[in-house]
Amino acid sequence: MRADLLGDTVDGLDEALAAVDGFDGVLVAGLLRPQPAQAVGLAGLAEAVAGSPLAGRVAEAAGKTAAGAAGEDHFVALAAARTALLGSVHDALVARVEEAVGRPGAGESGTAATDGADRAANLHAAARSWLCDLARAGWQGIDHELVAGAAPVVSAMLPDPGLRRLAALLDGFAAELAASCPGATLEDVPVRRWADLWSRAVLLTLPGAASAPAVAEATGRLLPLGVDLQEHATAVQAQVHAVFEPADGGTPRLVRASVSVPKPDTVVGAGLWQLLRPHLSLLAAVSEGRAMDLDAMPLTGEGDLIWDDARARAGEPAEVFTTARVALPTAAAFATAPLDRHPARIAVPVLLEGYAVEEDEDGVAFRVAGRRLAVDTDRVPVAGPLTPEVVASSGACVGLLRWDAGEFLLQPLAVERTVRKKPVAVHAGAWAGGTTDKAGVRAEKAATDAVKVLRERAGKLLRK
Repeated sequence: MRADLLGDTVDGLDEALAAVDGFDGVLVAGLLRPQPAQAVGLAGLAEAVAGSPLAGRVAEAAGKTAAGAAGEDHFVALAAARTALLGSVHDALVARVEEAVGRPGAGESGTAATDGADRAANLHAAARSWLCDLARAGWQGIDHELVAGAAPVVSAMLPDPGLRRLAALLDGFAAELAASCPGATLEDVPVRRWADLWSRAVLLTLPGAASAPAVAEATGRLLPLGVDLQEHATAVQAQVHAVFEPADGGTPRLVRASVSVPKPDTVVGAGLWQLLRPHLSLLAAVSEGRAMDLDAMPLTGEGDLIWDDARARAGEPAEVFTTARVALPTAAAFATAPLDRHPARIAVPVLLEGYAVEEDEDGVAFRVAGRRLAVDTDRVPVAGPLTPEVVASSGACVGLLRWDAGEFLLQPLAVERTVRKKPVAVHAGAWAGGTTDKAGVRAEKAATDAVKVLRERAGKLLRK
């Protein structure tokens, strides 16, 4: 990998992010009675997209909003401009990563499958109205009454599978806002995050924006690279990154398979795997170091496998570092859907070897070809044997290249280190399918006991 390219300046990146930051600051105080400083932020957003097809609508929206006369259409235009700018940042960074790793670029994204009509125009309108009220109040103006306005909309959306994506976003967004009420007392506002959630939700209220992606069938061999475990207080997700080799000899592709489940807040660490295993047999293959043979497995145009255990069976042994050295260099990525083009979505599987390890007060970093690449050990889950100390003693690493806070970072999925003169691989997802490791066994037992107690209590409540 040409690590030197990751540190070079990307033309226009700082300017695009500055325009986004300017608009995000506008949302802090709200747009009911905009001040001159907010008008500057709005004008900066309009100027940033002046050479695009959005130019006219965004310029009008910025002017109306600065005058305190914005309607829903104007807020939609501003959200679209912000999303387009972050999309351009995403594309520029992905192009730089592709150049650095020397792999085939993504093709065209798949065409979304639509049903031809907006099935719930009234609910979309209600959600959009609430989001516009939020923009007028600003993050410093939120209160429990305003935030509670999302509850009836979410409740009405949840029964419809086609609306659950937006419903889940609104529900989580409202919960975050409610936990921060009243906004006037907030000392630290998550400006970028809330603006991200707001703009995404606004665009998802438009007809066809949340349509399901086109789906094809994948038949061939799946070679896992590692597991990215993402945990929340009430939910957990495991996302397996892998290389798919089509049975017809076509180009290998980078794909993902994910499973998400709700969880009690008492289940943590290695106990999380108990909740995930029953829903994704692929986790056992990751632990055992095996490939999986797929037969007509649904695959979206963005590279996500819609997992069906009936269409998969365990295959031959497949060591992760062998896969990374042999199959990964020729694997092509899928294109990212328009609404998902955001720097936070960048997660590119890479193999690093021959680096020097540096440790300081900022954490662990790899020096690759004279360039320092920060290692994000905070993303390494405690539900596995991979620790910052193990990472620091490694000589090879398979990880996800990400971008955060203005720099590229590496999230380790597996490392290879020398033990008694022999290479030994340590995986973040080594306990996904079960473990004999003493620490893992203790954590699993604790989780089993916690789940058992919760089920007993739930049973008693249901019997009353």
